[in-house]
Amino acid sequence: MTGSVVGNIDVAQVVLYVFWVFFAGLIWYIRQEDRREGYPLESDVSGRYNKSPWLFIPPKKTFLLPHGQGVKKVPDFKRDERSLMAKRVAPAPGYPIEPIGNPLLAGVGPGSWAERSDKPDITAHGDFRIVPLRLAEGFHIVEGQTNPIGMSVYGCDQQKAGTVKDVWVDRAEHLLRYYEVDVGTAEEPRTILLPNNFVVFKTGRGKVRYIYVHAITSGQFADVPKAASSEAVTLREEDRITGYFGAGLLYALRRRQEAVL
Repeated sequence: MTGSVVGNIDVAQVVLYVFWVFFAGLIWYIRQEDRREGYPLESDVSGRYNKSPWLFIPPKKTFLLPHGQGVKKVPDFKRDERSLMAKRVAPAPGYPIEPIGNPLLAGVGPGSWAERSDKPDITAHGDFRIVPLRLAEGFHIVEGQTNPIGMSVYGCDQQKAGTVKDVWVDRAEHLLRYYEVDVGTAEEPRTILLPNNFVVFKTGRGKVRYIYVHAITSGQFADVPKAASSEAVTLREEDRITGYFGAGLLYALRRRQEAVL
């Protein structure tokens, strides 16, 4: 019989079996790869997890970090050991959690942030990627475009929070990433970084341009997490700063947490 391997097995049947084996192997491979980070998962209610998982666990893969920053091996099964600054609304699975203390600093919900490397991101040449304009050689505000340095910054309560002291640029993407805002006083000087994503330029009385931030109130600028260095910002600090403003979209005002209707 044409196409027959033996009397009762034909080529189409063999191809089907080969496909089944291939597809099963593909699923096994994918299930291994999705366990390289963030695994094993915790129970929604108790927080427990399997400390010695074995099923689908892939062999460790080694990544060589650029510019002599060492190596990273995954999976490493390191847990996030931060205390959860929130409480569950009800004990049943699937119920939401409410932040404890300052909701903008709790690190939950829209304010969640990951414990990324506490080192600055770098360019392909090994330089700090995000730096203030005063240190970014070759970068400047294009002539004819709005220069935010010196502008006032207002919160969602329409009160002044501070003044833009400098801008921070991304030397790899050639973008403006942060505004360095002076929110301190003569007795207690303090500057914070305001992510560009939360900024809206507006024109007030007398056609004076200012920066409006819908995410938080003017008083809440004082608690924005501060970068340790005045010349660079680490990946972890970037996440914490952005998480603070993200949390403000829900927690800055009590009415934002209530139902619309």
